[in-house]
Amino acid sequence: MFAADQLARLPLVPLLVAQGLGVRRRVNRLPEPPGARAGTDGEGPTLRLLIIGDSSAAGVGATSQTNALSGQLVAQLAQTHRVHWRLEAATSATTRVTLDHISTLMPQTYDVVVSALGVNDVTRATSERTWIARQTQLADLLTSSFGASLIVASGLPPMGDYPRLPQPLRWVIGEQAKRLDAALATLAATHDALTHLPLTVPFEPHYQAEDGYHPSEDAYALWAELIADLIRQNLPA
Repeated sequence: MFAADQLARLPLVPLLVAQGLGVRRRVNRLPEPPGARAGTDGEGPTLRLLIIGDSSAAGVGATSQTNALSGQLVAQLAQTHRVHWRLEAATSATTRVTLDHISTLMPQTYDVVVSALGVNDVTRATSERTWIARQTQLADLLTSSFGASLIVASGLPPMGDYPRLPQPLRWVIGEQAKRLDAALATLAATHDALTHLPLTVPFEPHYQAEDGYHPSEDAYALWAELIADLIRQNLPA
């Protein structure tokens, strides 16, 4: 059975496409920040970390990778561990694009994988069934070929609250984001390695980058803290 927003899309398709193209032109103006995408930091027990995802994982909205998700997460974890880390993320990446990319990497062992995906699956109207199939494939690949015992799947942001998204696009995208996020949480509840982390960063102006779409450096700091806390809770004692 189709939800109300899915039924509403049909007569609104021309308008939604036009609004979507306008939004895409605006939000693609911010570059991925410079900085290291792999390294080692901290002292203590070894923690091998892989970060994958889309423009948010790639740090769009920050001035450098140090101030983006990867840098701030590594800084958090390096307080208690020797962190060997790598970032594999790209603007506009969907789950399928990320799955294809990860499949080409030389297999190596990671203790923890952090995944930030879904926004581009939402904007491309990926169905819930396809989304879960690809997320399952990705989680299975990360456990089988990369040895990950913990995969932190960050939840989708509240896209229906983005003030710079015009209506009715905002409503349609917001409902789709809720649907995919709920499905991801359900998948995580049944997958041995996958953990869903609801994205609870407050939706306030100082947590938004200048485009009103990507996280700010303050948001990346809070997001990294939430992820680091979850990782620590799930690491072996």
